[in-house]
Amino acid sequence: MALIRIDSAGDPRIAGFRDIRERDLTGRRGLFVAEGEVVLNVLTSARSLCRPTALLLDGKRVEGLAEMLARVADETPVYVADQPVLDAIAGFHLHRGILALGEKPRAETLESCLAGTGPDCVVVAASGIGNHDNIGGIFRNAAAFGAAAVLLDRTCCDPFYRKAIRVSVGAVLRTPMVTGLDPSAMIDGLEAAGFAVMALTPGAETPLEHSPRGGRVALILGPEGPGLSPGVIGRCRPVGITMSGGFDSLNVSVASGIALHHFTREA
Repeated sequence: MALIRIDSAGDPRIAGFRDIRERDLTGRRGLFVAEGEVVLNVLTSARSLCRPTALLLDGKRVEGLAEMLARVADETPVYVADQPVLDAIAGFHLHRGILALGEKPRAETLESCLAGTGPDCVVVAASGIGNHDNIGGIFRNAAAFGAAAVLLDRTCCDPFYRKAIRVSVGAVLRTPMVTGLDPSAMIDGLEAAGFAVMALTPGAETPLEHSPRGGRVALILGPEGPGLSPGVIGRCRPVGITMSGGFDSLNVSVASGIALHHFTREA
């Protein structure tokens, strides 16, 4: 693999990496930025549903990344630069020294995504979650507990935002997903596919530990604070995590991990 030396932040060949924070807010026309060694390892692995289109590395990191770089297609440009140039390109101190541009996977419909799931699978659905840390944490938990897919309604934030990918430790890049769904249509589609649709909410009368395992289960999560809308909860089977000490709820990412453990692990 030929390494391409970059000596100026103004080099047009690395335009896709420039001013990362500002462009995170506006998107990159089907591309995303991956940051750090852990995420690059996922992006270049056989499990990834995405493909890298370019890499930008601190020259000092190249030797240690040889195994990952060997998995990158020969036609994918690998740019190297010194730390000051990297920082000028990114617009902040890039202490990890590793960036990649990746191509998002082809968008799936709800029907096509669910068609590939098994008879005892669990999927995660999110409605109204706009916090990138929480979205990243949900994807991480979904991958860790073997959820078949993550579904996001149209009011959720972009899972391919750089911070969400980083918090997910790359799980966003390897997890089947459907985004931009209408909340009601999402529930309709899950029910039509034979899923028992569970709404995780602090106000539920049924404790999570009393919810039966087995079969096709969809776990719907809402934002912290307002939670799921009454309309969504009213169409699902509400379940809640029992609290102590006067607390009424957990961070949604933490709650998703507890609930996924319940539905994906035998008693």
